[in-house]
Amino acid sequence: MSIKNKHVGIALQGGGAHGAFTWGVLDRLLEEETLIADVMCGTSAGAINAVACAYGLHVGGPAKAKEILDKMWRKISLSGSFLFKPGIFDKTFGNGDIFNSPGYIWFNTLSQVFSPYNLNPFNFNPLRDIIAELIDFDELHAYNHKKLFICATNVKTNRAKIFSNKEITLDAVMASACLPFLFQAVEIEGEYYWDGGYMGNPPIFPLITNSSIRDIVLIKINSIIINSVPTTARDIADRVNEISFNSSLINEMRLIHYRNELIRNGILKTDNKTNREIFIHTISGYDALSQLSYSSKMNTSWEFLHSLKLKGREIAEHWLEKDFAGVGIKSTFDVEEHFFGKL
Repeated sequence: MSIKNKHVGIALQGGGAHGAFTWGVLDRLLEEETLIADVMCGTSAGAINAVACAYGLHVGGPAKAKEILDKMWRKISLSGSFLFKPGIFDKTFGNGDIFNSPGYIWFNTLSQVFSPYNLNPFNFNPLRDIIAELIDFDELHAYNHKKLFICATNVKTNRAKIFSNKEITLDAVMASACLPFLFQAVEIEGEYYWDGGYMGNPPIFPLITNSSIRDIVLIKINSIIINSVPTTARDIADRVNEISFNSSLINEMRLIHYRNELIRNGILKTDNKTNREIFIHTISGYDALSQLSYSSKMNTSWEFLHSLKLKGREIAEHWLEKDFAGVGIKSTFDVEEHFFGKL
């Protein structure tokens, strides 16, 4: 008996080095032949993962996508580990933090006083060379079997900029992943962009309005709900960052939830194009990432990145066993409870 393919949209959050968790999730999902991602959207590290995955699928199928993702994260580790690797004290505790790394201490101290225009006047970004080496963007523009979107934040207009297939360039990827305290704003056609997480981490509606899919799989690496109130300066700063990066996602999920309610109650008629019930699924890194501090998002040591990949694979495997059967039938994630509480 043939098994029916399940078509989904995949949304990838950003989160610096924690994006290696998403790498692990994608690595496992690429092995699932019946799971077809018709459309993908990513922000920051999620954009990097999405572009690498889409390009690999285009030039060589799932095996090539897995290969390119692996190469990319290995190169990220090699390029970044000189400055952002755990110190001896960090290694002793082994939780992924790099608070005691000389590179992190230097960056964290100076970035509170000086901007990247002072500290990094030549705007050096090793990620640019890595992506340029692995991705042929002219070839990627010919990729029309699946739709691809990445998000950046327009610095001057305070609006999200969504780049689609043929608009996605090396600069667009760099814009989506441009941390404003580390790199200068990326200029594209006279506009300037920072990390897309401020306005969409990731944006969901491009998946809905540009495809006919009913199921969205959100690979979530930023905590929405936490169990305790932050009390240290470091934890407070980390939570402020999470709240900022989650706000747009929560608003979109609220709209999707209310839209679904209108459809279920017959107030909004379905037409299978723009008006259709959307099923939400999440593969969450909360258990693997919630105990890590903000500094670990800059930890590029191979041991740490590889451990996150393995956790991503493990949690993706659990999701496939537990929730995959519900894809195409119902939401397997309670948006109302987890994103804004039951009203």
